[in-house]
Amino acid sequence: MGNYDTILIEKQGKIAILTINRPDKLNALNYQVHREGVCALDELKRDNSVQVLIITGAGEKAFVAGADISEFVGKSPVQQRAIFQERTLFNSIDSFPKPVIAMINGYCLGGGCEIALSCDIRIASDKAKIGQPEINLGIIPGGGGTQRLTRLIGEGKAMELILTGEMIDAQTALSI
Repeated sequence: MGNYDTILIEKQGKIAILTINRPDKLNALNYQVHREGVCALDELKRDNSVQVLIITGAGEKAFVAGADISEFVGKSPVQQRAIFQERTLFNSIDSFPKPVIAMINGYCLGGGCEIALSCDIRIASDKAKIGQPEINLGIIPGGGGTQRLTRLIGEGKAMELILTGEMIDAQTALSI
């Protein structure tokens, strides 16, 4: 496995665990996480000893609390849009040829929700807070989440969650 600064890979038998490792930033997604995540997924895809992939976030507070918006400071609108349109990680998870499980611990917001939606199975702790609060920043979910969420829970409820930016707990998510 490659050496990564923002991603940890652990293997337990036939299970690989990919941990987004930026707990000091609530595992917020930046360009480096996207790039390293795609590289790690590519390696794991080719590893025949891996039969299942689990994705989680480091620490107890967050799975992934969204995009690291500090990355946008000083960037032009065109550069900001390019960062927001980085979907390669989500698409790499979505097309991963082996089952992918999101183990959601704590905040799962914005890009974190996009990651969870890209997985085949989502398992959330009772402390999970799940949502797509991008509307509060004046933007819409940019990683394919509008389509993935709609496929999972239907157009009406997806529209409600996306347009209100409401966070829900694990029990509410299960009941939808």
